[in-house]
Amino acid sequence: MRPIFRLLRAGNVAVSFVGTMVGGLVALGAGVRISGLDLLLFLLAGASAALVTAGGNVLNDVLDVGGDRRNHPDRPLVTGEVTVAGARRLATALFVVGIAAGAAVAVREPLVAVLLGVAVASLLGYELRWKARGFVGNLVVGLLTGLVFLYGAAAAGAALLLAPFALMAFFATVSREVIKDMEDAAGDVGRRTLPRVHGLSWSATVARSCVGTAVVLSAVPLLWFVPLASVAGIMYLGLVAAADAVFLLSVAYLPGRLHWEQTMSKVAMSVALLAFLAVAFR
Repeated sequence: MRPIFRLLRAGNVAVSFVGTMVGGLVALGAGVRISGLDLLLFLLAGASAALVTAGGNVLNDVLDVGGDRRNHPDRPLVTGEVTVAGARRLATALFVVGIAAGAAVAVREPLVAVLLGVAVASLLGYELRWKARGFVGNLVVGLLTGLVFLYGAAAAGAALLLAPFALMAFFATVSREVIKDMEDAAGDVGRRTLPRVHGLSWSATVARSCVGTAVVLSAVPLLWFVPLASVAGIMYLGLVAAADAVFLLSVAYLPGRLHWEQTMSKVAMSVALLAFLAVAFR
């Protein structure tokens, strides 16, 4: 089973599930005191997001076997641990089950169907067209990450409330995607990525600008709907300040130490998730 989990990229799948659940809990604003029906809807929405994410990850590897031979020679399709035909069947099944789970939630909250449609269309567009276009692909990945939080909030009937969090996730993800492209620049022969077209220095400036925007946006919930003097406000402020610090660290040494910077970005995103969750207890 290990090659399958690596093919699915279990870490990314888990983040999609958790991000959707966090989005629902924050929109509901009741901490963990939720009704059985709301919990079921959040679980279905989380499963839908996770399955569609997994399907996209598998499709990504199917369509990028050639590039992975250079940049990621240990991936299951390159090593032959999983066949390309089997991966295609798996991707199809994941998409079908994920869409079915989302449709069940959309019966009560129709906006879920709209966001799911946008997400699936964006994901397929990324894999089939925009991935090769570099920065446009980075923007699409950022959009998909932000949609995770809106998707969970839509299941709770309050998508607008998560807009600041979705925008933070968008800019932070774009920064990380640019850093990833910087790290893979030598092997990305068939892609017009930002580093290959404009160089590492300009790419570093873009990554820093995205992180700076995300840091500024992190203050919006405190100015909008989270009282700073409340327990939720204090928890959010402490956690988001820590996340912001690590995000700034993730671009501090660019264009050097690229793998380390990317790791710091992942750590910052994990801390930011906890900061978002704290708002559910407002």
